[in-house]
Amino acid sequence: MGPPAYALLVLAAFGAGLVDSIAGGGGLITFPALVAAGLPPHLALGTNKGQAVSGAISSAVAFWRAGGIDRDRAAVAFGFGFAGSVLGAFAVLAVPPEPLRPVVIVLLAGAATVVLLRGHIRPRTRAPSHPSLALAGIAVGLGAYDGFFGPGVGSMLIVAFMLVFGDTITRASGNAKVVNLASNLAAVIVFAARGTVLWRVAVPMAVANGLGAAVGARLALKRGDRFVRWVVLVVVAAAMTKLAVDFVRAR
Repeated sequence: MGPPAYALLVLAAFGAGLVDSIAGGGGLITFPALVAAGLPPHLALGTNKGQAVSGAISSAVAFWRAGGIDRDRAAVAFGFGFAGSVLGAFAVLAVPPEPLRPVVIVLLAGAATVVLLRGHIRPRTRAPSHPSLALAGIAVGLGAYDGFFGPGVGSMLIVAFMLVFGDTITRASGNAKVVNLASNLAAVIVFAARGTVLWRVAVPMAVANGLGAAVGARLALKRGDRFVRWVVLVVVAAAMTKLAVDFVRAR
């Protein structure tokens, strides 16, 4: 990759960090960007995790300091999110690269649907009868998805916390950051150990992602996310079109 490609990936990472802190779904920007830059699926997934971890740390710290996270839930959310992500990362590494491409298209479509519908979801008014068990199930399930693929998991976590725990959208966004941090850390460890993180690309993107996340976390506590959600959807539509065209041409 030449300097223009690196510059575009760094810009995408900054935008993803900003988007992820506000609406979730930052991976819907960076993963397609990495694929468009020519990285095969496994390397794109690993590098995407390598660049995303700084943003996950930055936004989690910002929400924690602002009191936007339920601290009594944090330990369970982190532990089960980490375990689920380890399982998901090992699972995706067991899938050959070529069959993974159509799977990626389907997962992107599903993630985009969640981002689109999230604005129409209202929090429930009753807490679950077994909150710790419900939290563990959400964290391990979506942590596994994040380790296997990842894009859109922030929005999925927000929806889950709104529907199951009755969190407001801002509170759900903060609580989602705990699971997201755990799953990112776990996935990076697994992918790095298997040599599927392209660090010369991931490091500059990580710096940009962290800066974007720091800005976005502050905006998320003030303004909401309607505009960002539509930006994500446009990016996803373009990425899905490119992936589908590439898949058809390869056949």
